[in-house]
Amino acid sequence: MAERAGSGDIGPVPNRTKGRTMAGNDLGSLLGSLLGGSGGQTGGAGGILGSLIGALAGGRGGGSAGGSNPLGGLLEMLTRSGLTDQTQSWVGTGENQPVSGAQIAEALPDGTLQKVAQDAGVTPQEAADQIAQSLPQAVDRLTPTGSMPSGSLEDIIREQRL
Repeated sequence: MAERAGSGDIGPVPNRTKGRTMAGNDLGSLLGSLLGGSGGQTGGAGGILGSLIGALAGGRGGGSAGGSNPLGGLLEMLTRSGLTDQTQSWVGTGENQPVSGAQIAEALPDGTLQKVAQDAGVTPQEAADQIAQSLPQAVDRLTPTGSMPSGSLEDIIREQRL
């Protein structure tokens, strides 16, 4: 998925990265690498997740449990929306339970999903479907010990890269 014009010249994203060390594109690249790297769809998934994490971190105060790791805030939001079994399976060491795009769309604030979709150049439903496809694997890889590691999301991602 090469929706993001290949050169990467989309400019800085200062409003989404207030006080953060990484722009959404950088976070998306790290997440893309974490998810398996070279394939176009994987890079797109990383970009979508990077945009989602950036939108939640910048637009919603990072989530009450997120701190410098907005992934925790995202998982808390999904848990409050009734996806407890799924999120626990992604963090835990067993098999990951699937989640649907419709469940993701229902759990996320409308404005957040709209922003992520706009950033990726896809419809909100396509963005929700891509998040549903890639989020379980990303969370699973970021939590290899079965619990949420401490530290910033960027540090956690860098530690997990092989």
